[in-house]
Amino acid sequence: MNKNVNTISGRLSLRPPQRESLEILDRITEIVPPSKTPDVAAALAAITSEYPKVTAFEREFPSVCFALATGVGKTRLMGAFIAYLHLARGVNNFFVLAPNLTIYNKLIADFSPNTPKYVFKGIAEFATEGPEIITGDTYDKRSLFGDIYRVRINIFNISKINSEVRGGNMPRIKRLSEYIGQSYFDYLAALPDLVMLMDESHRYRASAGIRAINELKPMLGLELTATPFVENNQGAVPFKNVVYDYPLARAMADGFVKEPAVVTQKNFDPSQFNPAQLEELKLQDGIRLHEATKVELETYARQNECRLVKPFVLVIARDTTHAKELLDLIESEKFFAGRYKGRVIQVDSSQTGKDEELMIEKLLKVEDANEPTEIVIHVNMLKEGWDVNNLYTIVPLRAANARILIEQSIGRGLRLPYGVRTGVTAVDRLNIVAHDRFQEIVDEANKPDSAVRLTQVILDPVTDLQPTKTVISQPTIMARLSGAATTVPPGATPGRAVEPLFKTEQERNIAEIAVKVMQQHENLPQVKYLQKTDMQAEITKEVTAAYIPPTQTEMTGIVTKPDIAAIVAKATKLVIDQTIDIPRIVIVPTGDVTSGFNSFTLDCSSVHLQPVSRELLIQHLRTAKQEFLQNVTGQTQELRVEDYIVRALIDFDDISYDDHSDLLYDLAGQLVNHLRSYLSEEDTANVLQYHQQQLAALIHSQMQLPEHRWEKATGYKATVSKGFSALKENAYTASSKDEIKLFRATLSDPSNIKRYLFGGFVKCLYESQKFDVDTERRFAVILEDDGEVLKWFKPSRGQFQIYYSKDAAYEPDFVVETNKQLFLCEPKRADQLQNPEVIAKKTAAIEWCKHATDHAQQHAGKQWNYLLIPHDAITGNMTLEGLASRYQV
Repeated sequence: MNKNVNTISGRLSLRPPQRESLEILDRITEIVPPSKTPDVAAALAAITSEYPKVTAFEREFPSVCFALATGVGKTRLMGAFIAYLHLARGVNNFFVLAPNLTIYNKLIADFSPNTPKYVFKGIAEFATEGPEIITGDTYDKRSLFGDIYRVRINIFNISKINSEVRGGNMPRIKRLSEYIGQSYFDYLAALPDLVMLMDESHRYRASAGIRAINELKPMLGLELTATPFVENNQGAVPFKNVVYDYPLARAMADGFVKEPAVVTQKNFDPSQFNPAQLEELKLQDGIRLHEATKVELETYARQNECRLVKPFVLVIARDTTHAKELLDLIESEKFFAGRYKGRVIQVDSSQTGKDEELMIEKLLKVEDANEPTEIVIHVNMLKEGWDVNNLYTIVPLRAANARILIEQSIGRGLRLPYGVRTGVTAVDRLNIVAHDRFQEIVDEANKPDSAVRLTQVILDPVTDLQPTKTVISQPTIMARLSGAATTVPPGATPGRAVEPLFKTEQERNIAEIAVKVMQQHENLPQVKYLQKTDMQAEITKEVTAAYIPPTQTEMTGIVTKPDIAAIVAKATKLVIDQTIDIPRIVIVPTGDVTSGFNSFTLDCSSVHLQPVSRELLIQHLRTAKQEFLQNVTGQTQELRVEDYIVRALIDFDDISYDDHSDLLYDLAGQLVNHLRSYLSEEDTANVLQYHQQQLAALIHSQMQLPEHRWEKATGYKATVSKGFSALKENAYTASSKDEIKLFRATLSDPSNIKRYLFGGFVKCLYESQKFDVDTERRFAVILEDDGEVLKWFKPSRGQFQIYYSKDAAYEPDFVVETNKQLFLCEPKRADQLQNPEVIAKKTAAIEWCKHATDHAQQHAGKQWNYLLIPHDAITGNMTLEGLASRYQV
């Protein structure tokens, strides 16, 4: 390796991906020495032989692309490239191309000596006299006959050299200069050692840009971009000349940029708010998060005696009118008592003249801790080239799909203020406040090809799916008995120890016998009864009788007599840990199912809703780690609290406000009085605001149906035969190529979810599970993330015997055990909740829970509850407790 690589890497403190890129340039210039008249075909063959992903230069000269994620340091890498080519290969002339005016101005500043981000700082050869900087604004004001050994860096905007300009006129750079006898463009094209560096090179793939670059005839092209593809009607088309690929997911994993996180309120339901209320709520929570971040940054700076970083909030508006409305709101007295007046700037095309100059001046100084701006409102101006490291909170208020929200947000805010991670989460995190888009963004981030997941942008050709095969999903207890390794996919947090619980084949054989013996004692009231002294003695006796010791020829490696009692005790603990006490209760309806309507006084006896916590939930997009920000208060309220309910009631098609206003306010008043009987006035308003749709549905159901139920059987007969039940094996059909998918992964086509088998669980009682719809997968994510949940599983057919008619049995979708309760959970499409069959199943399940609770309470067990949950309520910011507070029947 050329010694200059080590020297430059050390002096410029290059990060590993920057150094690797420099090493690749060193190797390329060794096997294909730069030449003004290269054999392009031979050069491509030589480079492809060592870097097979380079299949074409896509230029008329050798050109390779270094695809580095935003925030890793592409500009510093360009400086390293120039220093290397000058010191190691004697190159003196460089042409740096920018895609727009913002990046053009930034590059000029970064390549100019005595500027804060000077790219050659530390290079001795440029210490006394930096390179000569020639720009698109100064090239015709300089002499061409200076020191021929001095490095010359030409920095131009692509619009300055494009062959096709507005009006058909030739660009000024191509016009004849009497002073030099040719155009400056022709002068550059004639240079024997011109090297082209293309920043954001995906912007130079249009025909005019390619033609202009080719006409300059550089001997080598070095392209840099974070997005090595171009978009067309068929989608993203990857570059063919990528020689180094370092995507954002790797940059995040290696700690070179902030961790992006999406933020909402814990157990938040956006359907309870109109657009204006939701917008103001997002702004308020964004500011609260900003203030918390500000404290964290100041604390870090004081504790570590480093410079203070002033964070700011970026608010993305729909248009210039919306931006002005937001500016007026944020600076008004009603928004945090006018605290942010004079601390907000509006950045969009509506600014002109002196206002525009002042706006740009403030924007360029937003990193300055002494500059007052804390909130930047913009529409669509801040794209590539706006290089700041103190953006910490983004509040998107413009409609955009989740992929665009993620890509634009992380493109602007991932740079680290200190250049490295600090280890303080709040200092190392970028927050995207998206109450109404939380689940959508989480799902998008979990897709394998998302910016936060994709570890390789330029992919090898994708092969066809392999045929499907049958996979047996055993209960986890069986895998632990057999000593099989966990099936958790790579990258997932392992849910169980990979080491076998029983280390010898002899121990495993005895343990398997013990488990089978324990299954014969399922008539015990609960599984914990297996640990009673008399039961342990009886099980040990039965296992000893059933165990057949190995013969003399089978005793290889067996040197001691097994301690059957100890093995039984260990197996018993495993069974208890991997069992939910599901009593075998047979529920059979008797008589006919009846329904009808009776007039009633509103029954509020089942309403015990509690105020919803206004904690902010912050979920990291890459790791799925969740955090909470406490003590969030304040909310816009209706003048009359009954209006929360009345407003929701009149949304039902069969309720007319004009015909029923007196009744609606009477019923709403009854409900409000009930809430006030156990809540404060503030908490009453909170419950009405956050649960208005659910409470309205309760009132509506009582207006339309029998006193408590939509439909119910005349009666039920219940028989309890077992205290707990062993889990059954599941036989699943799955793809042979990809048997196990990480359950957090968002599918590109959720309609095909039944094809896949999912794993990576920590709390599930099966090693793998299948889901019928994506809502079930999301619910599993909630269960895995909820600290109160101990165990869960999806029951196999026949696990329950709950008959909702004389011929049809009901199998709940999920069984869950928490620290305090047990649940049967049924996620269901929202428009099917009042389906007669769904109601019949619900009624039978409630009856089962009643008898299961009676049985459990006789033995100090936990209460059983039934949850019928609409699909659109299952989002990543919810907890099981939050769902239960709304949907427990």
